[in-house]
Amino acid sequence: MTNRYEVVYIFDSALEEAQVNEHLERFHALLKTPETPEPIRQVNHWGKRTLAYPIKHREVGYYVVVQFETPGKQLAEFQRLIKLDESVIRHLVVIDEGATPAVARPVPEEEPDEEVVVPEEVEE
Repeated sequence: MTNRYEVVYIFDSALEEAQVNEHLERFHALLKTPETPEPIRQVNHWGKRTLAYPIKHREVGYYVVVQFETPGKQLAEFQRLIKLDESVIRHLVVIDEGATPAVARPVPEEEPDEEVVVPEEVEE
């Protein structure tokens, strides 16, 4: 039985997009099985972004988000391969539980009511 997963990769920002794609092809080749000949469902290159905090002395990383399907037994070897690759700064694999939620609309700001003048109290 196959499961659906989502992985976020943060690659070293020194890599070009072509080099990132080479690494992705190597990682994703491991996910192919007779049950899932085409495991990759979607690939989103977010590009270079500033990290929230330095990771391995780096301030910028190249983000890629991938949704895929594979049997659970393939996942351990897949993650081991990612951990051994020095071009990957950080990664996270989670179970894909369905459709992504819609982007929340910003709440309109309420306009202030009319200005109310409060008379000052006079001390006697």
